[in-house]
Amino acid sequence: MDTAVENASDLQCQVEEIEALSSIYGDEWCVIDEAARIFCIKISDDLYAPQWSICLQIILPEDYPSSAPPIYQINAAWLRGPDRIKLSNSLEELYLENAGESILYLWVEKIREFLIETSQSGNAAEGPETVRAITSEEEDDTWDEGDISNYNVLKLDMGQTHIFSSSSADEQLPPIKHGEPVTDRRSTFQPHLAPVVTPKQVQRVLDKLYENKKIASATHNIYAYRIYCEDKNTFLQDCEDDGETAAGGRLLHLLQILDVRDVLVVVSRWYGGILLGPDRFKHINNCARTILVQEGYMDNAEEASKTVGKSKKPKSKKMK
Repeated sequence: MDTAVENASDLQCQVEEIEALSSIYGDEWCVIDEAARIFCIKISDDLYAPQWSICLQIILPEDYPSSAPPIYQINAAWLRGPDRIKLSNSLEELYLENAGESILYLWVEKIREFLIETSQSGNAAEGPETVRAITSEEEDDTWDEGDISNYNVLKLDMGQTHIFSSSSADEQLPPIKHGEPVTDRRSTFQPHLAPVVTPKQVQRVLDKLYENKKIASATHNIYAYRIYCEDKNTFLQDCEDDGETAAGGRLLHLLQILDVRDVLVVVSRWYGGILLGPDRFKHINNCARTILVQEGYMDNAEEASKTVGKSKKPKSKKMK
């Protein structure tokens, strides 16, 4: 099909889907920027007495739904590590099962199912407002619709869905390194790093880290990863705030500036009761930079600043 014709078909599908969603969900559906195709919808476990809710924010690429998935962000400060990962994985699996079709309605209802399960589980006794009180510093708990750095981007097209399939590399748990903790005003930050070459390895590392009770109990486990696909000369990359609003996007931006590849960096933060303001982002990025230097992804800290604004071959860990 001619590209122009295909784009026109995609646009028509998007218009029809948006009209349907607006009709179905009413005030829950919100247009952020129609020209940029940015939308959001508030999803709750119960229409009349909601206890748990999530805001799903999306950007529709020009080639959605024919060959690209929506770019999305799950916004819920109470939603923590393993549960957030589980929900994201379920959305991505749903897309793969329906690649090429309009997916937003299925995504919304999948999230609603997740919220209903959450409200019916043992965690329901501890409401989201209680959880939220310890998961985000309020002075920065905002979303900037002009900044897409916090969105989850499924780096997929119709020929790339194999990245979620099993392979021998996926079965291997990469070695995990732990950096030195840094403490400021009773908050402690500690970085962790692992070499990764597939999204499944990322998941395996995260699962392994959460087996550690101390790491699992951290107020936030922020992470970002970049995987270089040499055959396509592109990157698979994603990030997670884990309740520390905008921290994941900033961490991923650091990895992009440093031009590193095939690496996952996690920074755990144990909140000490005193708000740090912007200093918390400084500690998160400094911890990440330090462990990248420590593990040979950068020759030294000075090299990092020289890479800003330059296009260079991405760096993976040096062979020792």
